[in-house]
Amino acid sequence: MHQPVELTILMPCLNEAETLATCIDKARAFLDRTGIAGEVLIADNGSSDGSQQIATEHGARVVPVERRGYGAALAGGIAAAEGRFIIMGDADDSYDFSALEAFVEQLRAGADLVMGNRFRGGIAPGAMPWHHRYIGNPVLSALGRLFFRTPIGDFHCGLRGFNRDAIRGLKLRTTGMEFASEMVVKATLSGLRVTEVPTTLKKDGRSRPPHLRSFRDGWRHLRFLLLFSPRWLFLYPGMTLVGIGLLVGAILIGGPVQVGNVVLDIHSFLVAALCIIVGMQSISFALIGRRFASRYGFIPPSGSYNRLLEWISLERVLVIALILMVIGLCALGWGILEWAERDFGPLNANRTMRAMILSATSLVVGFQLMMSGFMASLLNIPFYENRISDAPADELPRRRHDDA
Repeated sequence: MHQPVELTILMPCLNEAETLATCIDKARAFLDRTGIAGEVLIADNGSSDGSQQIATEHGARVVPVERRGYGAALAGGIAAAEGRFIIMGDADDSYDFSALEAFVEQLRAGADLVMGNRFRGGIAPGAMPWHHRYIGNPVLSALGRLFFRTPIGDFHCGLRGFNRDAIRGLKLRTTGMEFASEMVVKATLSGLRVTEVPTTLKKDGRSRPPHLRSFRDGWRHLRFLLLFSPRWLFLYPGMTLVGIGLLVGAILIGGPVQVGNVVLDIHSFLVAALCIIVGMQSISFALIGRRFASRYGFIPPSGSYNRLLEWISLERVLVIALILMVIGLCALGWGILEWAERDFGPLNANRTMRAMILSATSLVVGFQLMMSGFMASLLNIPFYENRISDAPADELPRRRHDDA
């Protein structure tokens, strides 16, 4: 009787002939020593150096993944894995595949995702560039903890284990280096059990440069973290700008104010108005972006956010927008009357400009809210999940020539 596979040790591979055999041998030795029913799976991303043959000769199963990219290779390997659990790691001999007991222990205890932490386990000299060790990884990991409230201390450790079905259920989408961040973010947002264990990192055994590009891939990770957190990218900055604009505007609407030797006047009032306009647009982006991301599977749905959207209906937004536009038109009308009283001659610029700035701000913000309301409602339109375009071509209804 065929014994079920408990563990798949997965390695993405692109021209790793120098180190692949060593990694596979260590992984197989771990399985033999611990008696775990497992397999070593190589997700080959188009190697041209004979890596596929090396993997087969050393007892690994090879699955070809045509779509290029670190994330694409791992996604292909996860889809092909037979194990209930998967431990993934780079095939450059920087991670120790012979010492995976801590990962297996946590997975058997019910963890859905077990991250390695290289800073707790030990980083050998020369294994990680100084700007990765002291700037890149700490900063990005800190932002990840701040944005998503995850306990992970090493956000980008490549050695990690997970429950296969739990991670498949996240429907990870990215194909590049962002895949590592997406896995942690979605697991956290979906409420999966995420833990961390110490692991070691040594200098890789390759003679060629690594596939990783520090600044390019660092920016891609940062961009991903920001795009997956509309609160920090749009909402909080927007609320801050609106708060500053309202506070400064309320102080200056009656006239100039002196603070020490500094006089705040019409120019500061104009800056406050711009803060309100930009801030309201940013808040609108946060609501729309969060709705779009959750609806199309980039971010798990949020019950509190959905309730907020239900309350902020299109009709309520339109009422608020119309009120603001009426205020703006009234202020504009007042300015025109002031001008008319002076026979359309020179005006008191300081006094009249306040009304014009208030008018323009109310009109612009009202128009922004109206357009944002319609955009949000567009995203709320129900759609049929099993679209006809997903059906096989021979099952689609054919249009007769005489219907044209």
